[in-house]
Amino acid sequence: MDDRPLNTLGYKITIGVLVAVIAVMAYMLFNQKKEVVMLTRASSDQNFELQTELDSLLAEHDRVKMAYGSLSESLTEKDSIINVKADEIKKLIGVRSELSVVKKKLLQLQLITKGYEKQIDSLYTVNRELKNENQKIKTDYNLEQQKTADLSKDKEQLNQKISGAAVLKAYKVTAIPLKAQGAEKEKVTDKAARTDKIKVCFTVSENKLVSPGYQRFFVRIAKPDKSILTHGPAYTFQFLGQTLQFSAMETLNYEGDAADICTYYENPVKGAELPKGHYLVNIFTEDREIGQATFDLK
Repeated sequence: MDDRPLNTLGYKITIGVLVAVIAVMAYMLFNQKKEVVMLTRASSDQNFELQTELDSLLAEHDRVKMAYGSLSESLTEKDSIINVKADEIKKLIGVRSELSVVKKKLLQLQLITKGYEKQIDSLYTVNRELKNENQKIKTDYNLEQQKTADLSKDKEQLNQKISGAAVLKAYKVTAIPLKAQGAEKEKVTDKAARTDKIKVCFTVSENKLVSPGYQRFFVRIAKPDKSILTHGPAYTFQFLGQTLQFSAMETLNYEGDAADICTYYENPVKGAELPKGHYLVNIFTEDREIGQATFDLK
């Protein structure tokens, strides 16, 4: 019996089985490769989404820092934590770590950044309230300063008015040349050769604003040549920093009421003739001139 036909058939069957096995393995390999490609693509898409989410989160964090300016410097420590966490997530995404781990860490980072934003917003609110309060205090202080300045100005003006009003004045001022006739008799004259004395009378005004006490009144009689009739170098007084001569002086215990005063200048050289011409009489207190009069001698 010839066995070659059987061997040929077996060979063909074997070849057929091998081809079928190879075809199945090739199909399985193709499907596996396709699945790997799909998984790789899906992983890449997920990594891209995670990276995008992380970038968006960090961009929002930077926007918040810029929006609050120097105030964010007070949260430097928390900002450093955020940066460290972000770098850690970037590394995990780069090495294709488990998706659940990356998502968990990304969620933690979101919570930290939200806490950062909430904290810095609270600081901003407190800072704004403090600024408003400080501005109000500054405004109130300026108003009080202005009120104080206005009050000081009003007080100064009032003091000036009081000072201006608290002065003595002399009115009904008269200066009369006299000729002595006996021990107690006098006769009015306008002759220079007959004049022995000059009688000056005036009324001191009433003024309740003037402090009561002794007041001195100085009478200066200026001759036609402007020199002062006086009894010597001792007859001087201080007036606004100047030393002035006077002709006669009277003292009054002033109590705020009007008072009449008369005083005399007597020619020291009996029989000496006074100059002819126009005479000017001025009345002074310690700090101001309060009245004047004139007379003429022929």
